[in-house]
Amino acid sequence: MKTIKSPRGRIIVTGMAVYLPMPGVVYQILHYLIGLRRLGYDAYYVEDSTRWVYDSIAEDVVPDPAGNVGIVAGILDSHGFGSRWAFRNNHDEGWCYGLTEAQLCALYRDADALLNVTGQTLHEDQLACQRRVYIESDPFATQVRLHQGDAEERARLAAHDTFFTFGENIGAPDCGIPATDFDWLPTRQPVDMELWQPPARIAAGPRYTTITSWVNHVESIVHDGEAYYWQKDREFETFLELPHRSPASFELASNGDDEVVRMLASHGWRHVPANEVAKDAHSYRAYVWGSRGEFTVARDQYVRPRTGWFSDRSACFLAAGRPVITQETAFSKFLPTGRGLFAFSTLDQIVAAVDSIETDYEAHSKAAREIAAEYFAAEKVIDSLMTRARL
Repeated sequence: MKTIKSPRGRIIVTGMAVYLPMPGVVYQILHYLIGLRRLGYDAYYVEDSTRWVYDSIAEDVVPDPAGNVGIVAGILDSHGFGSRWAFRNNHDEGWCYGLTEAQLCALYRDADALLNVTGQTLHEDQLACQRRVYIESDPFATQVRLHQGDAEERARLAAHDTFFTFGENIGAPDCGIPATDFDWLPTRQPVDMELWQPPARIAAGPRYTTITSWVNHVESIVHDGEAYYWQKDREFETFLELPHRSPASFELASNGDDEVVRMLASHGWRHVPANEVAKDAHSYRAYVWGSRGEFTVARDQYVRPRTGWFSDRSACFLAAGRPVITQETAFSKFLPTGRGLFAFSTLDQIVAAVDSIETDYEAHSKAAREIAAEYFAAEKVIDSLMTRARL
């Protein structure tokens, strides 16, 4: 490992790409790495964990991380990070891939900062990093646990010195995220614009699509006597009549079982298995490129508290020049809507958004990419984050 620092410093990004090497998760991390490099930082990806990893074929956690490591290492290598990553697994025998353990510990000591994307629990050795920045992609649940006095949650966050959240509406009078004694700063998902520019040979397809988990086995959060839900199916079921209300075609790529597929079909939805269209990073991106636009919903935990959250996947659709119609979370306070991007709360608003897009598709496609360039471009988002973190 080189010991000469880049002009702007050495930054470690940590997350859950090896634990859960789904394309969306891997791209989320990759955008940070590429953006940091373009800004002049020496960026590394490190995952340091004691837990087993998720095997998408077995649909369960497994002890041996070699397969997942191979997936992520190949992607990092293809983008120029082949010598700048490590995965250490500290259960049972323990494995260290990429950097050696000695190199990894030296990196922790020498790095200028660690960016903890998605807020993983830090390993003891990671506390040697002089700066530790928490980047929360899923607002509300963490703040509720803090508000309720969860000591374990407090200890997990206290290992950091600066706190960012995708809940951009945090602290506003209309936001239901409970106040805590942590100083939360708003941010959003960075996206590399070059990665998502479709080749000239790939035109927008005929259907509005999205890639989603139909059911998530995550418990609801109770706050002030009300349950707030994580499941996407609850939100999609509210808008099942959409294909019968609009002449456009709609498709879900999800993990739904046969019963879900039949139910969707009865309401006019096309369905494809998510593990087919998102089997790897290339197929995931190709699926986005081949969409006409994205129609999707947001989880109840983002919607009802008006968190201001916006999907990292939807940002990729925008960067690909594919218009997005997504459920309002108060993000419209921070992002322009009405051309290329639409916020909805009702079925009528979805139908109106589709009609508007189809009236002048090329203009909305251009506007979608312009929104991505102005509000999500990796260099802009990360430079703002690093400036406010004084890095």
